[in-house]
Amino acid sequence: MKKFISNTAAADTIPLKLVVYLALLAAVVFLLAQAWSMALPVLQDAKIKNQIETASLSLLSIQEGYSRDPADKYSPDGSMCTLTFSLPPSLRYISFGVDPDQECNGNLTDSEWVPENNTLIYQYKNGVKKRVFLEGKPVHFTKGVQNSENVWIPAGSQRSNEEIVVLENTAVIIEYPVSGEFLFEMVSYNGTRYTMSRF
Repeated sequence: MKKFISNTAAADTIPLKLVVYLALLAAVVFLLAQAWSMALPVLQDAKIKNQIETASLSLLSIQEGYSRDPADKYSPDGSMCTLTFSLPPSLRYISFGVDPDQECNGNLTDSEWVPENNTLIYQYKNGVKKRVFLEGKPVHFTKGVQNSENVWIPAGSQRSNEEIVVLENTAVIIEYPVSGEFLFEMVSYNGTRYTMSRF
């Protein structure tokens, strides 16, 4: 027993092995962190694309349904769908039926918005913009507002009768943060069917 305790020939190799193992562990952790930082944008992009495509299918599913007449306060609700988004902070906005940032400079107020029926547009904060097209008949989007009787009506229909009402220009945009539930309803106004936001 005494001989074993006094044998210190290999005692100096234990710290060296420990240093080598820790260095290898640090290298592996560093490589994993690098791989994760490279994979994260790809995973986020896939998550965004999946949610946008799910939203486009939900919007298409109500297009042939019943459309409510907003002028008739006793009319039953039109066909509705709820879009659920939980998009990462790298996304600046999602727009429905309009391109609000032609210059891709992040400023939605410095230029005229261009209507694009049948289109969902989403833009990242780095300026990259992507589109998802809705197949089939024209899909017109319009922003909804509540009137004095708490009935949802198209935003442009509140103007006076003397003004020209162009509902296509009352676009629907969800700016950052794009998160939560957003309700859309089918309505008819002056013979045209609109997909109206109710949020």
